[in-house]
Amino acid sequence: MMPPTPDNQPGTSDSKHDGGSGTTRFGAESQTHGGGGNPRMERRTSTGLSSVNNKSMLLRSQTQDFDHNRWLFETKGTYGIGNAFWQEDQNTFEEGVSMQDFMDKPWKPLTRKIQIPGAILSPYRLLVVVRIVILVMFLTWRIRNPNHEAMWLWGISIVCEIWFAFSWLLDILPKMNPINRSTDLGALHDKFDQPSDTNPTGRSDLPGIDVFVSTADAEKEPPLVTANTILSILGVNYPIEKISCYISDDGGAILTFEAMAEAVKFAEVWVPFCRKHNIEPRNPDAYFGLKKDPTKNKKRHDFVKDRRWIKREYDEFKVRINGLPEVIRKRSKSHNSKEEKKAKQSAKEKNGGTLPNDYTSDVPKATWMADGTQWPGTWYGPTPDHSKGDHAGILQVMSKVPHHDPVMGFADEKTLDFTGIDIRIPMFAYVSREKRPGYDHNKKAGAMNAMVRASAILSNGPFILNLDCDHYFYNSLALREGMCFMMDRGGDRVCYIQFPQRFEGIDPSDRYANHNTVFFDGNMRALDGLQGPMYVGTGCMFRRYALYGFEPPRFIEHTGVFGRVKTKVNRNAPQAKLDDETQPLTSDSEVGYPQKFGSSTMFTDSISVAEYNGRPLADHKSVQNGRPAGALLSPRPPLDAPTVAEAIAVISCWYEDKTEWGDRVGWIYGSVTEDVVTGYRMHNRGWRSIYCITKRDAFRGTAPINLTDRLHQVLRWATGSVEIFFSRNNAIFASRRLKFLQRISYLNVGIYPFTSLFLVVYCFIPALSLFSGQFIVEGLNVAFLVYLLLITICLTLISLLEVKWSGIALEEWWRNEQFWVIGGTSAHLVAVIQGLLKVVAGIEISFTLTSKSAGDEDVDDFADLYIVKWTSLFIMPLTILIINLIALVMGFLRTVYSVIPEWNKLLGSMFFSFWVLSHMYPFAKGLMGKRGRVPTIIYVWSGILSITIALLWITIDPPGDSMKKGSMSI
Repeated sequence: MMPPTPDNQPGTSDSKHDGGSGTTRFGAESQTHGGGGNPRMERRTSTGLSSVNNKSMLLRSQTQDFDHNRWLFETKGTYGIGNAFWQEDQNTFEEGVSMQDFMDKPWKPLTRKIQIPGAILSPYRLLVVVRIVILVMFLTWRIRNPNHEAMWLWGISIVCEIWFAFSWLLDILPKMNPINRSTDLGALHDKFDQPSDTNPTGRSDLPGIDVFVSTADAEKEPPLVTANTILSILGVNYPIEKISCYISDDGGAILTFEAMAEAVKFAEVWVPFCRKHNIEPRNPDAYFGLKKDPTKNKKRHDFVKDRRWIKREYDEFKVRINGLPEVIRKRSKSHNSKEEKKAKQSAKEKNGGTLPNDYTSDVPKATWMADGTQWPGTWYGPTPDHSKGDHAGILQVMSKVPHHDPVMGFADEKTLDFTGIDIRIPMFAYVSREKRPGYDHNKKAGAMNAMVRASAILSNGPFILNLDCDHYFYNSLALREGMCFMMDRGGDRVCYIQFPQRFEGIDPSDRYANHNTVFFDGNMRALDGLQGPMYVGTGCMFRRYALYGFEPPRFIEHTGVFGRVKTKVNRNAPQAKLDDETQPLTSDSEVGYPQKFGSSTMFTDSISVAEYNGRPLADHKSVQNGRPAGALLSPRPPLDAPTVAEAIAVISCWYEDKTEWGDRVGWIYGSVTEDVVTGYRMHNRGWRSIYCITKRDAFRGTAPINLTDRLHQVLRWATGSVEIFFSRNNAIFASRRLKFLQRISYLNVGIYPFTSLFLVVYCFIPALSLFSGQFIVEGLNVAFLVYLLLITICLTLISLLEVKWSGIALEEWWRNEQFWVIGGTSAHLVAVIQGLLKVVAGIEISFTLTSKSAGDEDVDDFADLYIVKWTSLFIMPLTILIINLIALVMGFLRTVYSVIPEWNKLLGSMFFSFWVLSHMYPFAKGLMGKRGRVPTIIYVWSGILSITIALLWITIDPPGDSMKKGSMSI
């Protein structure tokens, strides 16, 4: 709207109008309201007419143009109405309108989807199609042009190449629609943490979150590492009263229990220190280990003094944690000695004051707690009822439910000045589920389900974040980033938010592709453009309601060819009553509570509450299935004895009998990769997931850099994939709610280990060619070389574009390719064998935990990289390596000393042999250790293989006329 200046008033127009009336909005309004007249319109008209009378005074002397600036100065004209300028002393516009009407922020989405630029994605898709066409043409040509001189070699290579093309197709198709996402933390703060009509006090209206940390062995997973993870959780930037932290100690170790008690005590000073100085990261070990200047961007004058004090406190905390094993042993020894003396004294009293000659002590060597009671979990000397697989359930709330209102600190000479700083810490509970002989406890999945039930009783957060004990918060805002997706429109259809895994302590060259960036930045980002990323075991925020096995409120069914026909299904029928929108989606008739969830009524009552509290805010017409603002402002009730007793009951080993826990509810049982299966089940019900990549890494953890540990880790994953392939969780049997390309990605999860069978054979083909003097084709003709060149160029261009949209480095891509061959010829092959043994013979597979390093400051940071720990997984890749080296020498000598040397076949075989050796280079480097010394086992294995190959060669192809042709005849 223009201000009422003389050059835009009705009377100043040069054109003639009927009746002398203007054509502005005001004129139209006056005509609409009749001739009675409007006082406000009369004032506006009089203002315009007075301006017209002064127009001649305001014309520029030379150009006769209207001088707008002079008019504004002399008549105090306004700029109109808006949030840039507002003049209060003139009633120029309608009454009831004020500046505040323009200052209220409009509704904003919390997240935004960022498409990959078409200049990158379109050529990428085109090249994929081109390479598919070339592969079809190449394989057709290969089948129609056999090598009659070596049909056996031609046949083997054809089968392998067809499988490789199929495997590549399964991998590349789900990557056709990658996307990026961004969040708006400012909009989240304005919507949930600011005062409003429904929230006059400005309390946080965000839903609660329960954070799960799992550990199982205090020796392989050091308590100091776990304690640092807990400290980073307790210091997270999220409403304190809305956070609850749980640790599952599946080993029932008193060392972990007392380390957590020490961590909670240290958190009382560490967490306020982090809030006061905005510390990142909030893992003390990671923070004090940073190489950068700690004073950067710090403005408080007492920061240096506070940091020095808290560093000393942390050092003392580490000493106490490291000294706990000895303290517990001494304490237990002292208490056991007292018990032994009491037993002897009792025996003497019963025997008339003398100790019987046949007296034998029956006092158990118990493990004692600091309060003088026996530890109910696993003892150092295992006994019945006190061993790793046989102990009572333990639940200890170490940090109570925080007060609903902030508790401000004060200046304390003994600690720090926390004046104006909220010193509350979130609730923290130690959980160790009951274990008894004869029960299948289902490893990590069973422990997670026990925590789900216990947390539902104690805190019932609508969302659950699970972390491994070595994965800590690197970004204190990570929960808010994930909550943006859950609370945005359409968030009620999201079952979980998966964060990428980032690792520390990896060698600079990343020899064994431990960062796995090709998967986390490539595959997972691409799946986010379909139905969502897979669940990868840690760093995942779940919707509790989805974990319980329920369907989403809305989903799409895909039918027809490639799922092109889409049918939307809305469980919230449009004809439902309005008041039904505020009611939970569950009902007794739909759920069948006792059969599915067990006998705890307190737990079943919590389900509908968790569903309702997890809904997004109904503050816009586009938000479906929302809740009203201000619904989550009431304080949490304090815990009482019956509530804690019920939580202990639901972690008993018998609770899951005749229920659907592990089958439909919670983490799914039956696979060593329970994470992938759990995520697959949710997607199969119609839920979708989100991949949340934050600017600052959300979480960081550790990964094994030793070759043996790395291969055993890959072996576990691959074995789980084989189990999935032979189970009902195979994507072939998925429902119509799973998108076609999402189905392909899950199908690839179960199929990729079987590629190892063809990969091992194909790695021996160059050696067989060199030994026999033959090649997979009759000769290196033009057609073969052109096809090979086109396939290589397409693959290179596809890889470059994939690197472009995923953001990974070329070196990372190459390391991933190398380890794909190393893992494929070792761990994947053994996984297929183990999986087949389990399916055919029923032989169960057990795995050991990957050790988490506590970080010794006195040794090399990458010392584990150079340790050679022999394992049977080395046999196959070592055999491939040695045989190809021997074949190169023998093939070269054979060709040189042949009467009719066939150099084209030699060059073709040598090219493929060097291809195999270049991929095996990290494996060979790992075998030689830090100083490049070749282990004795390699010399022994090389000698055995050399002798075996020589004897086989002489037996199959004795010296004779074959040397003239350079061929082998069987």
